[in-house]
Amino acid sequence: MDRKIIELDQGWEYMENGITKLKRILEGLPEPHFSPEEYMMLYTTIYNMCTQKPPHDYSQQLYDKYREAFEEYITSTVLPTLKEKHDEFMLRELVRRWLNHKVMVRWLSRFFHYLDRYFIARRSLPALNEVGLACFRDLVYQEVKVNARDAVINLIDKEREGEQIDRALLKNAEECLKRERDRVSHYLHISSEQKLVEKVQDELLVVNGTQLLEKEQSGCRALLRDDKVEDLSRMYRLYHKIPKGLDPVSTIFKQHVIAEGTALVQQADDAASSQTPNGAGVQEQVLVRKIIELHDKDMAYVVDCFLNHSLFHKALKEAFEVFCNKTVSGSSSAELLASFCDNILKKGGSEKLSDEAIEETLEKVVKLLAYISDKDLFAEFYRKKLARRLLFDRSANEEHEKSILTKLKQQCGAQFTSKMEGMVTDLTLARENQTNFEDYLRNNTNVNPGIDLTVTVLTTGFWPSYKSFDLSLPPEMVKCVEVFKGFYETKTKHRKLTWIYSLGTCNINGKFESKTIELIVSTYQAAALLLFNNADRLSYSEIMTQLNLTHDDLVRLLHSLSCAKYKILSKEPNTKTILPTDNFEFNSKFTDRMRRIKIPLPPVDERRRVIEDVDKDRRYAIDAAIVRIMKSRKVLGHQQLVMECVEQLGRMFKPDIKAIKKRMEDLITRDYLERDKENPNVFRYLA
Repeated sequence: MDRKIIELDQGWEYMENGITKLKRILEGLPEPHFSPEEYMMLYTTIYNMCTQKPPHDYSQQLYDKYREAFEEYITSTVLPTLKEKHDEFMLRELVRRWLNHKVMVRWLSRFFHYLDRYFIARRSLPALNEVGLACFRDLVYQEVKVNARDAVINLIDKEREGEQIDRALLKNAEECLKRERDRVSHYLHISSEQKLVEKVQDELLVVNGTQLLEKEQSGCRALLRDDKVEDLSRMYRLYHKIPKGLDPVSTIFKQHVIAEGTALVQQADDAASSQTPNGAGVQEQVLVRKIIELHDKDMAYVVDCFLNHSLFHKALKEAFEVFCNKTVSGSSSAELLASFCDNILKKGGSEKLSDEAIEETLEKVVKLLAYISDKDLFAEFYRKKLARRLLFDRSANEEHEKSILTKLKQQCGAQFTSKMEGMVTDLTLARENQTNFEDYLRNNTNVNPGIDLTVTVLTTGFWPSYKSFDLSLPPEMVKCVEVFKGFYETKTKHRKLTWIYSLGTCNINGKFESKTIELIVSTYQAAALLLFNNADRLSYSEIMTQLNLTHDDLVRLLHSLSCAKYKILSKEPNTKTILPTDNFEFNSKFTDRMRRIKIPLPPVDERRRVIEDVDKDRRYAIDAAIVRIMKSRKVLGHQQLVMECVEQLGRMFKPDIKAIKKRMEDLITRDYLERDKENPNVFRYLA
């Protein structure tokens, strides 16, 4: 049975209805999507119109009308909407229209698919997809490309100035640029590539270097401030190919790190000065923790973004050296670091960390020490605090103590830690010694110290210097000291014992009217209290004579017992200060809800003592360095001697030039050196 002929006008009218529906869908107008039946009818209409016998085979006419459908839609709808928009809005519209156009090409290519399969294949004509896309290129892109280029450049300028824009648009542009770059590699000879790359690098990175690196919203500082890791890596990749290209990047990095670190120090200083003395200590602990975090962050930049380049390691070191050597409310960074370690290593420190976290933190503290110029000051503060931890059983973990000493030894050398290692060893030996003493007492029942006695025997050279007064001990204590001396003489005849009572502690029973309370006191406090077993009332001068103490020590001692929280002694007159005219009695009415109390002594200003000790050690170190240098050189100019001295001592502390000159003068008076008779700026070594 013959098929009914479809005339061109009649068939095209039906196709136009389908195309109009598609346009309405693209324009976002209310229109239901194509059902499978509609799609099949449109496809079948084209199929029928292309398979009718001549002259009713309308393949060529339909091929032309396919293109005209795009041209008509572009001319009537697409171009007018693009022309009425500008800048970013025009670009948005262009992207939207391009996406819609691709959808339209896909659908119309399906409706007209029969043309692709037979008519186009036989005639070697451009495919439907190609024709559809070419319409957009020829009619839309050619029309708006100048405006689009200007709009894109304008957008990029805006972002450089810090405005937020639609980045997806730029990403499309970036992909186009990549494809363009690929084309270049196909079209140009290989020998041109290097020259071309160098020219582009020079134009983009050197000519515009200052702008790229210094731009307020997008330069290197902004990238560091906003933690733009990928962009920093990109900056490194771009600039490391250029001779000296990384110099300005590393300078900006250094300035950024200095600014961040200095701000932390200033913040801690302000907070500490506005708080109680106790609060200041907390602020300083927080500061060290923040500096450790800053170091972690900046080291990550050096390793990950700047690929461990030596220039950035140097910049980081120099930056940290600037703010790591500032003081916070009178405390040097050497003291802060030592206090931070003490807080981590002592029992009951404010940082509750796991063993792994403690190890990791100590590792980081030792790294920070590398930036501190006064390493000898750190060593002395650390040694003082280590001594307190060891002697008063405040160390939380002996393994951690040994571990940080190993780290310090690797960082600063064996000489730096030799005394500290000796202190830790001393404690182990002292424990053995105490066990031997207890065995001695058990085996010699005729020897009885009368009180439980624990003695810690130490090696003088390892420990900080402590005041050892000839405290007149009460008879009860004299006996036990003599017993221990007797024991120690059985062990060795070559070592002399010096008793440091200022470090001792005693547990004594206070028999008050309400109840007996155990008092934990220092040896000094115990000696003072025991005097009241034999006298109801004692004057200041009587106590001073009986104990043989200095005025300063006695004031501290009596204040702790009569004016502080626990008033074990009553004082006349009842004031808050101790005067040589005061009188004291045992306060039998004293009571407390606890059965055991600790009565602290006011703290001594150790900082001044430490600084004095370090200054003394530095004088010896400078003397030794000058003599060492002159012994090997024999004759040397003043400037050269100072420089070599600074270089030799720089690993431990930053010697003051005035101090070096002063030590030179001293060595001249002691006949180690002499000035040259012809030139007073030249020194000679005297053997």
